[in-house]
Amino acid sequence: MKKLISFLLSFVSLIVGVGGGAGYMWYSTLPETEELIIGEEVFYSYNDSDVSVAEFDNGEDVFSVHFVELGNKYTGDCTYIKYGDVDILIDCGSRTNSIGAVTSYLNNYITDNTLEYVIVTHAHRDHYAGFATSTKVQSIFDIYVCENIIDFGKATGQDADATTYKNYIRERTAEIEAGATYIEAIECRTGNTNREFVIDATNNVKFEVLYNEHSNYDNTLSDKTYKAHSENDYSVCTLFTFDDKTFLFTGDLEEEGEEKLVENNLSLQALRDNGKQFGVDLYKAGHHGSKTSSSSKLLEAIRPEHVCVCCCAGSLEYTETPENTFPTQDFVNRIAQYTSKVFVTTLCVDWGKGEYESFNGNIVIWAKVNENINVDCSNNEIILKDTDWFKNNRTMP
Repeated sequence: MKKLISFLLSFVSLIVGVGGGAGYMWYSTLPETEELIIGEEVFYSYNDSDVSVAEFDNGEDVFSVHFVELGNKYTGDCTYIKYGDVDILIDCGSRTNSIGAVTSYLNNYITDNTLEYVIVTHAHRDHYAGFATSTKVQSIFDIYVCENIIDFGKATGQDADATTYKNYIRERTAEIEAGATYIEAIECRTGNTNREFVIDATNNVKFEVLYNEHSNYDNTLSDKTYKAHSENDYSVCTLFTFDDKTFLFTGDLEEEGEEKLVENNLSLQALRDNGKQFGVDLYKAGHHGSKTSSSSKLLEAIRPEHVCVCCCAGSLEYTETPENTFPTQDFVNRIAQYTSKVFVTTLCVDWGKGEYESFNGNIVIWAKVNENINVDCSNNEIILKDTDWFKNNRTMP
């Protein structure tokens, strides 16, 4: 009888185990790495039905920029860009447990399991945790074939000693050995000219890596100079062009770096001097809408029409001062001089309880040749100033 009971219990356990595992994609083992704080929940149970996708025209001639929700309460960046069969990923935060949410979203669009370009802006886990997993968890580098990797070159100070960074170097090295072309951002500058990566010359689809003299990837800087700046100042910044439209991504660059960005890049100076109402059609808000980024110097030059903030709005992750939670009141004050078309990915409902929900959700900014910019979001297209959260927590100057 005992043997029968034991057999039945084992059989039931097997059935439950198989059934429970059916919802998992590639991830069945939790990461053993210091990058995860004690008590943080790690879920890898996403499938395509778990991710809300905005409805938009995903035709061959469409250029689209996607700001992806990360599936947790933490602020972080993940930007996916698609044109035809070319797929580009800029960063993948905020934690290792975001990989399931991100890949479930990307797999709605990537048809050949290949990312033609991966751009990693800087060595903070809210931007590169998805590339920096332990050996027990598949990273973005493991999941997709990555043809070209462009990154910041090296980390500094304590960030260079972090387990996350060591994981990143290991994962990046393995991808290079598997055939990826690796390009340090500093290699994209010759004299006063930035290298252009042309995707489609016919429709003027290209991007350039912008130069900033304070950036970590300038190997002529001394170690003392490196350490004098936050890792945020070393963000790889890119300017994309499609048709007659421009799209700017500055990672977590801070005010001083933004000023140097304008001074050192002819393309940004051209935007400043073009005499149009808007310099760029889309600007990913610097440093998640912090008070130390999206400075007046940068905004005066780029005069953005659409702004997307990648954050969990109102989160207490970095501060308990209400006006300094992302997106900050200072950011609102400065950006309002140029546009009201501001969108935010995620909303923190209760930080202590770990509750969050979509703000605009997965945000897609897209366009066709000779047509205007369109905005489609998985949750809604309500601009920031018209939301209940804004009315209760921010003021419009």
